[in-house]
Amino acid sequence: MSDDEPVRIRAAGGVVWRPGPTGVEICLVHRPRYGDWSLPKGKLDAGEHPLVAAVREVAEETDVRAVPQVRLPTVRYRSEGRAKAVDWWSMRAVGAGGFQPGTEVDEVAWYAVDDAARRVSYPHDAEVIAAFAALPPVTATLLLVRHAHAGKRGIWTGPDTGRPLDAEGWAQAQALVPLVSLVRPVRLLSASARRCVQTLDPAAARLDLPIEICGDLDEPVPGQQAEECALAAAARLTALAGAGEPVAVCSQGKVIPGALERLTGRADDFTTAKGGGWLLPFAGDRLVAPDRL
Repeated sequence: MSDDEPVRIRAAGGVVWRPGPTGVEICLVHRPRYGDWSLPKGKLDAGEHPLVAAVREVAEETDVRAVPQVRLPTVRYRSEGRAKAVDWWSMRAVGAGGFQPGTEVDEVAWYAVDDAARRVSYPHDAEVIAAFAALPPVTATLLLVRHAHAGKRGIWTGPDTGRPLDAEGWAQAQALVPLVSLVRPVRLLSASARRCVQTLDPAAARLDLPIEICGDLDEPVPGQQAEECALAAAARLTALAGAGEPVAVCSQGKVIPGALERLTGRADDFTTAKGGGWLLPFAGDRLVAPDRL
């Protein structure tokens, strides 16, 4: 199908992996309706973020709880005559329930990567597995967000660090909760500005985690160079990744692009909308592929 053709069906799924006796194993599902073996995936609910849908569908089809890591190539094809696009992420399995066969999926099996590529029924699934196999081992995943909307700087009469979220910002902060929860963070870090802390407040309440204030994530103050702040933020993110644990971080619009430029070594467009963010998978101290959420 042409890349210009409007997508009528949106879906998302995961290459879910776990360590096996002889190496990495991938989860496949058997669908009795089609008689095929495929990667777990499913359609987005109305208004649902693709990454949230991907993790949800994996859980619903396999009873595996998984943490997303790296965005993989989006696949486009026709399904029942309509243009369909499936967004994929690699995911680390962190737990499993008791799978019960159903009418949609009647069998779940784990295969070595090469065996999984041969077992799937469709070439596009094999291509996604090949993209996964080419990745370096991911050792930590961070979620980096920019603070949500906080009104206009020019009409706030107090110190800028005290500027709070407005109604739009609180709605954005609430919308971030499912995304923050996906990485199962063990820590929440925020720049010192009030609007940054408030952006993580709903997630902190959901996850029952404190918010740690970190000056390395702050925008420059008068007399301070933006380069200095970008370097400090990049160093902090690298150190967090080096600990090997998932962390969610809230910073500011004048910090995030510079920090990501230094982590990637690329001068790409890392501008981040208020209430937006990035999934940051690391292999050791190297950022693998930042994924704009």
